[in-house]
Amino acid sequence: MRVGVGSGNPVKRRAVELAFESSRGDALVDGLPGDPTTVSIESVPVRSGVSEQPTGHAETVAGAENRSEAVLGTDEYDIGVGIEGGVARFDGTEGLFLIMWAAVSDGSRTGRGAGPSLELPADIAARIDAGEELGPVMDDVLDTTGIAKRGGAAGALTGGRVDRADALASAVAGALGPFVSELY
Repeated sequence: MRVGVGSGNPVKRRAVELAFESSRGDALVDGLPGDPTTVSIESVPVRSGVSEQPTGHAETVAGAENRSEAVLGTDEYDIGVGIEGGVARFDGTEGLFLIMWAAVSDGSRTGRGAGPSLELPADIAARIDAGEELGPVMDDVLDTTGIAKRGGAAGALTGGRVDRADALASAVAGALGPFVSELY
């Protein structure tokens, strides 16, 4: 089975590897196309089709879906996985939250799953509201570069207790639901 991850970001690929590693040796991958005993996971840099800083659940989900569809459009993969991070507000809460969504598709079915949502500190949220992108803001605040390709904002905001790959892996695992559960 060839799985294409719609991104060149190594953290997103690692997230997909984590989601699939947890399924090896059980029935999780049996419902997926291709040979479930041989899983090849590859990065496929594609465009998300949404803004650099997706805002709201709808735009973030659309970015994940667009990425999974673009992977399948190459006709080289059995499964396309799209992962998109964004920011959103939730009814009943104050503040702006980091959100993450994944879409898994085989061309006829698409599953969607969300990862954890983390409230952004007020000063970081203000910069995002002013039009900046989260990754560069986090790099500036942390005086680093490339945080999105390492532990991500999730890691920084939780003192390393949740890293980006683990958080995104939970979104991918959730998106696998329609492929691995008879409840759908």
